Order: sequence, then C-alpha cells, then structure tokens
Amino acid sequence: MQRLRYSRYFKSFFILLDIIVITAVLVFAYLRKHDYHYNKGFSELNVISLILLISFWILLSGRTKLYSIPRNLTFTIYLERLITHIFLFIVGVILLAKISDNSFLKEDRFLIGFILFICLFFLKSFSFFTLKYLRTFGFNHRNIMFLSENESTNLLKNILIQRKDYGFKIFTFTNELTIQNLEEFWKINGIHTLYLPSENSSLEKEFEHEVFKAAEKNKIFISLVPNIIQNNFLRYELDYVQMQPILTQAKFPLDYFTNYLVKRTLDIFFSLLFLIFIGIWLFPIIAIIIKLGSKGSVFFIQKRYGFHEEVFDCFKFRTMNINRASDTKTTAKNDKRITKFGGFLRKTSLDETPQFINVLIGNMSIIGPRPHMLLVDDYFKQKIGRYSLRSYVKPGITGLAQVNGLRGDGGNIEIEMQKRIIADSFYVKNWTLSLDLVIILKTILLILKGDKNAH
Repeated sequence: MQRLRYSRYFKSFFILLDIIVITAVLVFAYLRKHDYHYNKGFSELNVISLILLISFWILLSGRTKLYSIPRNLTFTIYLERLITHIFLFIVGVILLAKISDNSFLKEDRFLIGFILFICLFFLKSFSFFTLKYLRTFGFNHRNIMFLSENESTNLLKNILIQRKDYGFKIFTFTNELTIQNLEEFWKINGIHTLYLPSENSSLEKEFEHEVFKAAEKNKIFISLVPNIIQNNFLRYELDYVQMQPILTQAKFPLDYFTNYLVKRTLDIFFSLLFLIFIGIWLFPIIAIIIKLGSKGSVFFIQKRYGFHEEVFDCFKFRTMNINRASDTKTTAKNDKRITKFGGFLRKTSLDETPQFINVLIGNMSIIGPRPHMLLVDDYFKQKIGRYSLRSYVKPGITGLAQVNGLRGDGGNIEIEMQKRIIADSFYVKNWTLSLDLVIILKTILLILKGDKNAH
C-alpha cells in the first residue's frame, strides 16, 4: 500500500495562507493611507517591499522551525517558536520601513506590526489546534508499529495511545517474526515508522541488522527509543571532526553565563514584584486564616535538593494538620491530613507562593523542575538514571511538567514520575527565555481555572 505524505502539502498550504495574510495586511495599510483609484494600486516600490518581507518570512522560518512541526510538538514549544518568529518578522518590517522611502510603511509600521502579530498569532494557533483536533478523529494519522518492546517502548506506546491528537495509529505484529512477514505487514498496513529499543533489544543482532536493511528498502522510518533508566544520551551531543562523527559532552543552555544572568535577573525582578505588590498583603491574610483553622506554624519548611543537589530549606504555607509523616509520606488524593483551607491553597497553588522568598535568596528559580521530598529524590535516583539531570538547573515554583498536567499522583507513581522526568530533562536541555514566558502564562491560566491534578 502506497503511503501518502501529507506533510509537504500541509506546509505548502500554511505557507501560502501566511503569505496571503501578510499581503492582505500590507494592502489594507496602503489603502488606508491612499486612494486606490488615483494611485492605481501598489507602486513598484510597494511590490518590492512586499516581496522582500515575504522572502524574509520564509527564510526566517528555516531558523525558527515554524513549519517543522512534529506531531508530538506541544503548544508550549510551538507558541515559543511562533512568538519568536513573529517578533523577529515585525522587527524586519520596522527596519525596512526606516530604510525605505515607502511612506505608508514608515508612518504605520507599528500599527502594521501590531495587526500582523494579532492576525498571524490567532490564525496559526487556530490552525495548530484544528489539525490536532482532526487527528483525534483519525484524520491525517500515521501508521506505526513497535518491535521488541521493553519498559521504554511501553511507556512511549502508552503516551501515544493517550495523546490521540498526535495522530498515531499503532499496529500490532502477531505473525511469525521473519523478514518476509514483516515486509508484507508493512505493505498491507502502510506502516510509516518502526520503533525499536536502542539497547536491551530481544532481537538477535544479525536479525536486527536484517530488519534495518529491509526497512531501508521499503522506505520505513526507524526510530530508536533510549532506555528510560539511562541518561547518557542526554549528556552527549553529536559533533564532527572533519567527517568523523563523535559524541561530545553536552553543554546545556543555562551553562552559558549570559543565559544564566538573564534568567537570574528576571527571577529577582519578578520575585520582588510579587512580594512587594502582592505578598505584602496576601501573606498576612493567608497566615491569619491558617492560624484560625488549625494549630501549628503558618509556614511549612522542608529540606529539598536544589542546584547540583545542594540541600536547602523550601518554604510553603502549611496545608496539613501537624503530623509525623509529613517528611516521609507524599500526599494522595483526598488525603485526610489536609485541612479545608489547605485544600484550597493547594488547588490554587497559593501554598507555593512563599517560594518567591526562595527565589529571591537564590536557591530556587521561578521556572524549573519542581523540588521533591529528599526521600522521593533518593528513591527515584536509583530507579531512573536521568533523574539527576534535574539538578543541572535550579528547582522552580512551576515547571514544564506541571503545566502539562504531570503533577500529583496519577495512579502509577513510577510511570507518572518517568513522564515528569522526561519533561524536566527536556527543559534542562532546551531552555529558552521564551519557553519560560510561555510556562508562566500557562501557569497563570492553570491557577485561574484550578489545577485538577493538585492535591
């Protein structure tokens, strides 16, 4: 069965749609300033300006990866790319307006930039969610299969089954495992991608080699799934010495002093902003209600691992009645230790607000992997190899895992923790300022509507 590749058609359609929007906005700005009948439409200068801007938009997309959208891309990451792309494009519009003799572009450059931002932001956000919504009904799906499964591939399969918006249809191979049967199965079901464990595979090496050859012949993509308990692949990156590939020690974004300085400056600015304008009146109100509702101190201070696993005192508002298991037992849904007001604080994440003091001190950041109890960290360090990667950045009040629903005990704590660590590892390896801003925005939205995973 011939597999249709829809990606190139979707990309062409979206590029054409963006060009139409850009053209429409510029024509609208021109007509707003000029009488079309007297000026006979766009002048040659205007046409050249339009061509330059459209060319810049397309060339810029190669850098921002605006049209390179894998199915599993989250809106958080897509939004980061989109905002970065539109911002840089608007800078290009303003620069072109300053150096050209184009009168309407000069006079209306900020208005044009604002209209372009609004139109393109909503158009592309709508397109992103529409495509994901259609995929939940089986439209534009991609046929895949797993071979020689293990813990890592089972976790991935579980994610792909839950996230129907990714548009993957999983086929199970049940026949006798031979190359001929595999090739026939691929053709009948139109398989696009074959997932294999990168190590600890149950396939014999010789047979696995034959599978790779057969996949290449049949134009089947092979994706290798790293072992969930290993983390070496995250600490190395591919480099070249002439044409010889080598793996070198990875340097993460926040290892660069300029990035660290930007993040630390914003941490200090936002924590001071919160404490001076909100904390100064909110903290006393919460403290009084806590004291009236139950005996004990207002704050709950607990040891947590921080940057490079240095232990620090993490501040929270107390949400439980005083109990001896607070340092040894994690919270569960409908936990009887939680007070009535404590449940409200947890649901709205207000119990975490004293951690802005931790941010100001310097042992936490506003955005980063959430710090866990010491016992939890010590336990999962032995179970998940990449777990310690979290300590390469400061822990945060909120993080990428939390805004993607990976919070609390979802039933199988080990599976949930593995997903959390994947998100935290991604954040460490792919930090950008715009990603932090998107996480802050999503956190605010979660607080406003209430986090169902908070307990």
